[in-house]
Amino acid sequence: MPQTANDAGAARLPAPPRYGSASLGEVLPSAAAVLGVPGYANTLGLPPARRVCVVMADGLGSALLKSRGGHAPFLRRHLETGRHLDAAFPTTTAASLATLGTGLPPGRHGIVGYDVLDPAGPRVVNMLGGWPSDLDPAAWQPHRTVLEDAAGHVHVATVSLPQFDGSSLTRAALRGGEFAAAKTAQARVRRASEILAAHERVLMYCYWNELDKAGHRHGSASLEWGEQLEELDAAMRTLAARLPAGTLLLLTADHGMVDVPERHRIDYSLTPELVDGVALTAGEPRCVQLHVEPGLSAGGRERLVGAWRAALGPRAWILERHEAVAHGFFGDVDADVLPRIGDLLVLPSVPELALYDGRRVAPRAFEMVGQHGSVTRAERVVPLLTLARTG
Repeated sequence: MPQTANDAGAARLPAPPRYGSASLGEVLPSAAAVLGVPGYANTLGLPPARRVCVVMADGLGSALLKSRGGHAPFLRRHLETGRHLDAAFPTTTAASLATLGTGLPPGRHGIVGYDVLDPAGPRVVNMLGGWPSDLDPAAWQPHRTVLEDAAGHVHVATVSLPQFDGSSLTRAALRGGEFAAAKTAQARVRRASEILAAHERVLMYCYWNELDKAGHRHGSASLEWGEQLEELDAAMRTLAARLPAGTLLLLTADHGMVDVPERHRIDYSLTPELVDGVALTAGEPRCVQLHVEPGLSAGGRERLVGAWRAALGPRAWILERHEAVAHGFFGDVDADVLPRIGDLLVLPSVPELALYDGRRVAPRAFEMVGQHGSVTRAERVVPLLTLARTG
């Protein structure tokens, strides 16, 4: 197995996510095991509890929490006793939430990016919000979720934003139990504390998206991002104070974030040799997935790979699909999932790079400051903090 598929001098290819031992895929299964749900193991060694609440803070990578911890005194207090997990690959919300919800790597649950090829089309489908009506989420992701399994044994609840109630991604990756819609941070804290108090044994998932939104729009170094971190910190402090006895409150994240200056947001479709032989483009700006034309010759593939390596040099890892799979980035890969993965993957190895297909994305996509998707430490390492454990 090559340490890197890029001979142009990119940094050593990082290790794959620690699926099965220290990834997001172990969080809900470990929580379910603590609550006595059959078939699950407490791989993370969580302490005993009658209620477990898992808060997912979208975009709060470990590096960001450490560097901007002055905005979050409550969360910072728990950093030293917390641990670090690996996000799923690519380091994007859809893939990581599906790994969290199913306990499976992307190669099994099939949500292998932000924009993903549906080979039956063929067409590219946005996994967050662009599912066509004829694509059944339960067929696309057929494996049972942890919440589904737990619902037969404990009270299961999701506390999240109203727009995600019944969304395609929710139905694919986080189905099971009741959905408690709450728009503001204060409302989510109130609903979560009410549900926890109303039931003797509870498995709860809470979703916070404000940090990620602020980061994409303004950057993770911005004043706006810091303000949202302060809001999250205050909400978690309040929730911890309202927990009933026997409750374990955990906080994790789906990915980190890097800020990409405007001059480094590149439209690669303007360079003909980078799309010559490419039928469809998918993925995201920091994990481009290229699907080549059917029947493209070996020479054509070699020219395409060579063009990308020449264009980016040490600024990116260039992997063919078989190399990414062999390296373990997607975990075990089911046969029906394999063609959803790009024939060629382009992963920036530096923070200052985002790659767009300007023919396919809206112009406003180039305005995005905060980015994620690649395998740099800032994007892939996320915290797991124990914020409270009430007696």
